[in-house]
Amino acid sequence: MTVGTATGEVTVAPDLELKLPARAENVAVVRHAFGGFGEVLHVDEQTLSDIKLAVTEACTNVVIHAYEAGAPGLLEVDATIDEIRLTVVIRDRGRGIVPRPDSPGLGLGLPLIATLTESLELGTDTLEHTEVRMTFQLDEEHDE
Repeated sequence: MTVGTATGEVTVAPDLELKLPARAENVAVVRHAFGGFGEVLHVDEQTLSDIKLAVTEACTNVVIHAYEAGAPGLLEVDATIDEIRLTVVIRDRGRGIVPRPDSPGLGLGLPLIATLTESLELGTDTLEHTEVRMTFQLDEEHDE
């Protein structure tokens, strides 16, 4: 869906938008939402499995790494669909993507996400929130 702004710019509103506290139990909520989303869109089983795994990994990174232990934080998820692609953006308002010597993870999440997606971008949005932007090919006829 496109939305006009006061300055005349046209932006694309997400087809799915979630804003949840960055807690472990909400990773399952997001995964479940994408399961239902994929079923409605008739995404094939393997592609849907890849989407759910990549989204789960990105959301888990927010829960584990974005905020100080025990500190409240937000997990934001947007998904936008065009004719052949699904773009998912996972956003947090935490400390960003920085090396942590005390990291509880194995460091395999982002490489795994990269293998499951058509493209993966890491960065910040206009408000300096950390973003993980993933694109998935939906229409097999357009695979290269």
